[in-house]
This record gives sequence, structure tokens and C-alpha cells, in this order.
Amino acid sequence: MHRSAPRIARVLACAAVPVLLAAGCSSGSDSSAKSPSPSSSAKTSASATPAAAKFTKLPDPCKSVTQATVARLVPKAKSAAGTAAKSSDAAARGGCSWNGLDGYQFRWLDVALQRFDSTKGVGSAEEQAKNRFTEQVATAGGIKGATSTKADGIGDEATVVSAPVEKDKLHYQDETVIARTGNVIVILSHNGAGFEDAKTPGADQLMKDAIAAAKEAVASVAAANTAANT
Repeated sequence: MHRSAPRIARVLACAAVPVLLAAGCSSGSDSSAKSPSPSSSAKTSASATPAAAKFTKLPDPCKSVTQATVARLVPKAKSAAGTAAKSSDAAARGGCSWNGLDGYQFRWLDVALQRFDSTKGVGSAEEQAKNRFTEQVATAGGIKGATSTKADGIGDEATVVSAPVEKDKLHYQDETVIARTGNVIVILSHNGAGFEDAKTPGADQLMKDAIAAAKEAVASVAAANTAANT
């Protein structure tokens, strides 16, 4: 039996599958993530002046992936420009999301960014980012049915987490790339579902698209800092 148009509209209003709160803004949530507690290695080096942060600026999250990528991953996106997540400190964290329904195929794309500064008594920016990376990989991998795979060629280190998720009696396939480049964490989530009994999108293609988009987002961090220094 087909759902009514109002029913589909209600599903769309909350269709995003919340997977992570990395930069505090995955799946459209508020950017309010707390910094992780310093690790033992960070405490060890806390007495010394930590190395300066590699990156001092974050790119505009809604421009961290190209419009062509958005069009390919999220056909018929509600807003090609994306919806920016709220952030109390845009220099430290931010995010952007896109969603769209093409026929009965729903797609969601989300980029979350978090940057760390070197702080005496806490540790270097890169040490803090490494800690956050480890935490986020563990969080994503803790979802029931999730599988994690290390990915090469995305920043300094990256992991892809693949997970089937059920929400509102719909079956989603979610692919999340957690990456670190210097002192910045980039988390890109791409998921989809088939409405009205349409087929759930395959994990392989979603993962391939998520990895390609994550590489763009990571590259945008370096580009933003290059531009800031010229």
C-alpha cells in the first residue's frame, strides 16, 4: 500500500540517519561537540610549549565539496547550496548537509569539520585531533552491524564505516568516512534509502561516492589555509 504524500513529507522531515556527532554537526545537529579529554601522551607533553597548529582556518563546510559532487550524490537536492549546521565557533567547528528525493530514492550527504588549536597544558593541535579521530572511529564502529575499513589517500589517516540502519520502518545504508588531516577532523556521511518499497541503495556505490567526496572535503581544508596565507 502506498503512503500518502503527507506521510512521505513527514518521513522526509526526519529522514536523515544520525550516525555521529563528530564536529557536533553530523546529520544536521547543532555544532556543540566538546573537545576530548587529553590523553596520557598529551599530558606528558603538556609542560612543554606544544607545536603550532598546522591549519588555522576551516573552509566553508557548504563549499567543502563541489556542486557537481552534490548533484551526483544527492539528485534533486532540496538546496544545492546545502544547509549549514549551527556553530558557536565557526573557526573551530562547522558542518553542512544536503538531502533530496529522486522519485522514491532518498539521499543524504553531510560534512562535519572540527579544528584543534595547540594549548599548553592540553597538548598540540595534532595530538588532540588524533585523539578525536580515534574516538570517532570507535563511536561509528559501535553501531550495530557496522564494519570498519582503513582507507588510504584521504588525509593523514582515514577509516570508512559501513552500516545498515533502520529508522521509521525504512532501511538505510550509511557510509561514513572519518578522516584526519593535520589538526582537523573531517567526517563525511552519505546514506540513502528506497521509499515505497524501492530498493535500498548498494553499499559499494555509496562507499565509493563517500570516499570521493571526503577527498574533496579534506583537500578543501588545505586550500582554505593556502588562500588565507596568500
